Amino acid sequence: MSLPFPASELEPIERASRDELQALQLQRLRWTLQHAYEHVPHYRAAFDAKGVHPSDLQQLADLRHFPFTTKADLRANYPFGLFAVPRQRVVRVHASSGTTGKPTVVGYTQNDIDTWAQLVARSLRASGVRAGDIVHVAYGYGLFTGGLGAHYGAERLGCTVIPMSGGQTEKQVQLIQDFKPDAIMVTPSYMQVIIEEFERQGLDPAQMSLRVGIFGAEPWTEAMRQEIERKAGIDAVDIYGLSEIMGPGVANECIETKDGPVIWEDHFYPEIIDPETGEVLPDGAEGELVFTTLSKEALPMVRYRTRDLTRLLPPTARSMRRIGKIVGRSDDMLIIRGVNLFPSQIEELVLQEAELSGQYQLVVSREGLLDEVSVRTELRSGVPLSRAAELSRHLQHRIKTLIGVSTRVDVGAPESIERTLVGKARRVVDRRPR
Repeated sequence: MSLPFPASELEPIERASRDELQALQLQRLRWTLQHAYEHVPHYRAAFDAKGVHPSDLQQLADLRHFPFTTKADLRANYPFGLFAVPRQRVVRVHASSGTTGKPTVVGYTQNDIDTWAQLVARSLRASGVRAGDIVHVAYGYGLFTGGLGAHYGAERLGCTVIPMSGGQTEKQVQLIQDFKPDAIMVTPSYMQVIIEEFERQGLDPAQMSLRVGIFGAEPWTEAMRQEIERKAGIDAVDIYGLSEIMGPGVANECIETKDGPVIWEDHFYPEIIDPETGEVLPDGAEGELVFTTLSKEALPMVRYRTRDLTRLLPPTARSMRRIGKIVGRSDDMLIIRGVNLFPSQIEELVLQEAELSGQYQLVVSREGLLDEVSVRTELRSGVPLSRAAELSRHLQHRIKTLIGVSTRVDVGAPESIERTLVGKARRVVDRRPR
């Protein structure tokens, strides 16, 4: 595979041998375990309870003997209990929305911020963005890591940044038309909304100046990639990250292959585990993605369970391994009358219907002792309402045939599904009693 740019633009670590990379990982992993054990009471207690010590790590595979970290651990140590440096050295704090309890709080030293900016710059470069390009950032700013993470990385690369944030869709379109950015960083679901707004205004989204879209913060399917690329006339690449590990830029697809995000393994050590037993699975097997940070000072994470279900894939465009598309989450998986159901499965089928907009929601309820799921979707602009009943029956049949779940499908008028203006799309509405 020939690169669309000189190989000299790659950092040396992106061309390193596996032996060189693993030697660096082992060195940094030993430092992380010692740093966490010495400075975070939670980790000292967890290691001691498991009967392990940082000195027990003689090879990378020994990490499997160390305890996991979960979101519950962050909440139990709210707000700053997992910080491994004095609070005075923490130059920035981000936090989750806290929709299921206390927010998870993450902190960064100046070195952490510099590393984050470097890795987002590396991610942008892998996406085909270059110094001097204009980058339109439509991720939300504030406590959410998306906006500022993308912003600092684009500036580090030498780009001109448009810090638009989310929402104000008409203004998004105006600035894209006026400023003519080369790249956009946004959630894929909100990119769909921007495309819809172009079409509502009678504009052809394929005539935008954009060359590339860097989409993340929520799972999205290959079908959605193809839909966005076809309508907007851009290359769509996947950026992966999570606040607890760093933010956006933990992994990123390479534009020359678009075959899954490359994990920046010099800073993050990945494992795939069986979500039920916790046993480490071999590369290629599907399971839950687990990360250990290798260079973070303020908030080292040891074997953090992401709950994302995916696979580790061999290196292609870079020296580092890739992850497959996120197929779901081990904690978001719906079990409907004994059948496992992920929103991404419904998304694939919705996007195959040319007369539907691509927007959807799953509404889960309980009738008596049984869970029920309804699929809400909508017609594409210009499609007559008279088509709704037939499309509903057709999609309901396909879901039953291909996924094995009986659902009710409601096809509404165009723009009847609520749009996400900031952050992630609300794909599942769970109305079951707690």
